[in-house]
Amino acid sequence: MSARIHHLLKQACFSVAAAALLVAMPASAADDRLVIVTSFPSDLTDVFKTAFMKENPSIAVEIVNKSTSSGVKYLVETAKNNQSDIFWASAPDAFEVLKEQDLLAPYSKSVEGIPADFNGYPINDPDGMYLGFALSGYGIMWNTRYMEAFDLPVPKEWSDLEKAVYHGHVGTSSPSRSGTTHLTIETILQGEGWQNGWETVKAISGNAKTITERSFGVPDGVNSGSFGIGIVIDFFGFSSKASGFPVEFQYPSVTALVPANIGVVANAPNEGPAQKFIDFLLSEQGQALLFDPKIMRLPVNENAYKKAPEGLPNPFDGSIKTEVNFDSALSEKRYNVVNSLFDVMITYRLEDLRNATAAIQRAEAALAEAGGDNAEARALIDEAKALVAELPVDETQAMDADFNAIFKVERKSADDKVEGRQAEIEQQWDAKVVANYQKAIEFADKARSMF
Repeated sequence: MSARIHHLLKQACFSVAAAALLVAMPASAADDRLVIVTSFPSDLTDVFKTAFMKENPSIAVEIVNKSTSSGVKYLVETAKNNQSDIFWASAPDAFEVLKEQDLLAPYSKSVEGIPADFNGYPINDPDGMYLGFALSGYGIMWNTRYMEAFDLPVPKEWSDLEKAVYHGHVGTSSPSRSGTTHLTIETILQGEGWQNGWETVKAISGNAKTITERSFGVPDGVNSGSFGIGIVIDFFGFSSKASGFPVEFQYPSVTALVPANIGVVANAPNEGPAQKFIDFLLSEQGQALLFDPKIMRLPVNENAYKKAPEGLPNPFDGSIKTEVNFDSALSEKRYNVVNSLFDVMITYRLEDLRNATAAIQRAEAALAEAGGDNAEARALIDEAKALVAELPVDETQAMDADFNAIFKVERKSADDKVEGRQAEIEQQWDAKVVANYQKAIEFADKARSMF
């Protein structure tokens, strides 16, 4: 036998042995991966990633951070060659969108201490397509030092933020950029009705200093004192306070508590690690991590509250009063229209809206100073308010599935290209909104000139 043939046979035997060894190795080899698409900031994800990998050192966790709406879009666009294992976000309506498009895989987990529902709202999807891991509510956060410096009263209800005293002191985000902001806007719309809800949203936004790029830009602005008041999901307020910032948080009466969720993506390449992560998240150890000062979320497990830090409310003892039984199916049906309406009427016309709001506030102040009995001035102010409040879409049209399907592109900036029917409709809306805001300024200024 030649030396070359002997060498080749030796190589072949080695290859067969190596292949046999690989077959014999367990599935949880050191190259196991877990890809999580999430809207949550690194302050939250890093805590869970570190703890999970300590328990499962063979699983390498990769976090893909996207806003909720961008995450949904990403999973839709990559569905044919999916490389993601978990979707993890607050917004139940986003999970309903994914569920409707068969982009979630069924997985259920029964854990002692987690009730079937909260105030009639199911903790887990009844069809087993996603699970709740924490409860989330929406409200108002403020910087106590800022409020004292500007001599501002503490707001308790959404209607408080409509007052002239808060003009230029409020920060919020856009529902198209933030799933939690979408839930907040939708909660107001469901609690107050379509027309009245939008009037409230516009009136508050007219007092806004800024519309932030992401939801966590709001608590950052309040923490730093860039503005005094922020519209946020509850854990932003709780975690900022626990981290030592001079802030407080208040639930308005028109709010809701709904589960923040997690689900396995359909055709997940690493389904086993994905299920392990969910099991860990819902375990006693995982639920306790929600009390980390950087997180401060409300666990879905009642037993966890035995170790809750001081000051964190317990939703299961009735201490959080909510008037809205959130309807995620309703929210999902008009999801796209609500996002587009907010951006056209508020995000990209914020200066116009602020100017109209300020003009109305100045006119009302002049009327009040004069005794408030000028009927002509009152009529002009009311007309100005009606122009600002006017909507280009009624609730029936907003619920139409075909109409919603038109709004596929989310405008992250005013310069983003939108084409076709969506562009045509949004341009019509924009023209009407700009004209209304300008006319409102004229009416308000005319009313003011009477004094």
